[in-house]
Amino acid sequence: MRQLTIERAAAIILFALLFALATRIPVDTDVWWHLRSGQYMLSNGIIHADPFSFTKFGEAWINHSWGSQILLNAVWQVAGNFGLAIYVAALATGGMWFVYRMSAGNVYLKAFALVIGASTAAVFWSPRPQMLSFFLSTVVLYLLYLHKREKIDRLWFIPPIMCVWGNLHAGFSIGFIFMAGSIAGEVLGHLFNPTGEHVVPWAGIRKLVLVAVVSAAALVINPYGLQMLTVPFQTVSIGALQNFIQEWNSPNFHERQTWPFVFLLLGLLGVLGASKKRLDWTDFVLTTGTAFMGLLAGRNISVFAVVATPVLTYYLDDVLRERGWVVNPVKRVTPRQARLNAILVGFILLAALGKVLLVLDRKSLDEAQREYLPVAVTEHLKTANLSGNMFNTYNWGGYFIYWLPDKPVFVDGRTDLYGDAFLSKDYLDTATGAPGWEATLDKYQIAYVVMEADSGLTRNLRTAAGWRLDYEDQQAVVFVREAATNG
Repeated sequence: MRQLTIERAAAIILFALLFALATRIPVDTDVWWHLRSGQYMLSNGIIHADPFSFTKFGEAWINHSWGSQILLNAVWQVAGNFGLAIYVAALATGGMWFVYRMSAGNVYLKAFALVIGASTAAVFWSPRPQMLSFFLSTVVLYLLYLHKREKIDRLWFIPPIMCVWGNLHAGFSIGFIFMAGSIAGEVLGHLFNPTGEHVVPWAGIRKLVLVAVVSAAALVINPYGLQMLTVPFQTVSIGALQNFIQEWNSPNFHERQTWPFVFLLLGLLGVLGASKKRLDWTDFVLTTGTAFMGLLAGRNISVFAVVATPVLTYYLDDVLRERGWVVNPVKRVTPRQARLNAILVGFILLAALGKVLLVLDRKSLDEAQREYLPVAVTEHLKTANLSGNMFNTYNWGGYFIYWLPDKPVFVDGRTDLYGDAFLSKDYLDTATGAPGWEATLDKYQIAYVVMEADSGLTRNLRTAAGWRLDYEDQQAVVFVREAATNG
């Protein structure tokens, strides 16, 4: 008991609170096509061609998340929504543990930084394959940290990690961004600050380059071979992502969920200005590079959080030490203090558990999913017995793939499959009700339309000849072409 100092108690409390913070109700519609893909592969093998839509049916599809989809489906089958929520919380907390290990200063400074970092990264956390990318990115960065700051060489763990990562999610590109940023930063360090405290020797830089090359070769070990290497480039080249999909847009700083990103960015600038320590070039390259990525697309904010949180502690710890504002850790405590610490930890753990159970209460789950997911209209479509091709909103396509397996979708969240031309013209122009929407519905022989109640296409269909309203609620509408045959 005398080992349970207030510092250790604070660390336990920190991660209990982070776990509770990361526990949230699964309301991301893309979760469902991932689950359906995992389910499908257990019966039919690895997917190489689209089996879920009628617009791209049979076309080649590099399902870069195949491994994580099988894992997600297993979690779903065993524990349902509760399992998905715990899956996210476990990976998020595990990733933040590696960030904690990279951070400097005492436990209070680390806790302060991690709360900001976790709040920043939380915009990315949902039960999708990207959570494995979040976790593995922290592992790779930690191995680079050990090599640079602790002089502990574990770099050869990176290629097998990248090999596994390449079979889980295309976010493996983050690992290469970290390696490339580290190599560039160390080269700049040799050019402009060769006597710096943590500058990696040239031999270490050569090894980093070799590890990066071997890691790239290791990525080829997957069901799609060399094609897997092209997926990140194909994805970022889709213009419709930036024009239409929120997580690919620049952050909207009027929304409160982006404010932790602002606080972390401004806090980092502040401590760099206040510290007398010279800025390390690798820290500069990685933080500025990932900050630019975060400003370019909201989904990259979590990458910045992983990099910037430990860097914030390096320089903030230096600022505090310069001023003598350092709390020395207590290594042993009296039995009474230990008991008080244990009571405090127990109370916080129970409170965190209560928060998790409250969030995942069956009634809360149902209410939240009915608010954010197309539950009611899906129940209608199951019984309406509508036949023919469906035009559906992009936002709900993934949900329909899972819950309406007998109704192939028009579009869903697999942007890499549909491509820029289809998403921009055939889908987006039609969904917004732009001129020519009737021609697209005719081209694909659409028999019924399922859209948000406030969409541009919905407004047009309310007054269009040849269409009748079949279903409506506050969230969704279903319009049926009067000439279509329905059972």
